[in-house]
Amino acid sequence: MEKNICWEQISKSLRKYIARHINNSDVEDVLQEVLLKIYNNIDGLRDNTKLNLWVYKISQNAVIDYYRNKNKEMLELTDNLFQEDFEEDSYNNEISKCLNTMIEYLPEKYKEVIKLIEYNGLTQKEVSQQLGISVSAVKSRVFRARGMLKQMLIECCYFELDRLGNIIDYKHKTTNCKFC
Repeated sequence: MEKNICWEQISKSLRKYIARHINNSDVEDVLQEVLLKIYNNIDGLRDNTKLNLWVYKISQNAVIDYYRNKNKEMLELTDNLFQEDFEEDSYNNEISKCLNTMIEYLPEKYKEVIKLIEYNGLTQKEVSQQLGISVSAVKSRVFRARGMLKQMLIECCYFELDRLGNIIDYKHKTTNCKFC
């Protein structure tokens, strides 16, 4: 990919994104790091149509690195950080819809635990108290449920991952997936 991209336009949207997540005094520093990473690695981008998503992932990782490097208590990175309203990130919404459907296919004991933790935001200890089971049983069910969901996703779609294992793109294996 050519390095001839509109830096002013990218900088403006990235500055807004970064400013929503970190201290204003550090926004420009993080932005410069992001722009440098983009410039140095743009030639490695395989699919030009995924430029905005790729830039977003670099920015997301830079925000996470910012908190790690500051040695502060890691902020609770909620879905707001990972599921921003980027037009190019609409595939996250599609995958979320698929996951919601997949959760309904889980056996009841796994579905219940996943919903309480992921949708209701309960801790594993709170779930164990609510369901009257041990914390280790909750952990086991969450682990198994996530494994089942992962297997359903793998059967449904091909995924492209970044170097950290985050999904940056996907493609349905068939047009008649029962989940999507």
